[in-house]
Amino acid sequence: MSIFGKIMSSIFGKASAAGAAPASGAKPSSAAGSIMEVDVAAILTKLAVAKRKKKKVKLNWQHSIIDLMKVLDLDSSLSARKELAQELNYTGDMKDTASMNVWLHKQVMRKLAENGGKVPEELKA
Repeated sequence: MSIFGKIMSSIFGKASAAGAAPASGAKPSSAAGSIMEVDVAAILTKLAVAKRKKKKVKLNWQHSIIDLMKVLDLDSSLSARKELAQELNYTGDMKDTASMNVWLHKQVMRKLAENGGKVPEELKA
């Protein structure tokens, strides 16, 4: 499974386990009938709070792709982030990890929104 696929399944799987229902304005999808709108921010915040309580670590998933991946218990190593960048067609310099990380975070948020995730606008910009 792709890294972005793991991100999607981690977030959307948590929503399914919690019994999230399709949103009233859900867009139709040829494969599944309708796309479930999942509150990405709520799920990630809940997971981050649990990690803070359990492991005494504060993760800033709203601004850091590394922390977002850690919240989801995914590999956040440089090699994993480079693989994710390739999946999402990053065209910048992968040696400039700061720029790549900022781009990755925004791109992941946009892609989550495109796939039925409810993502705050400021996280997609």
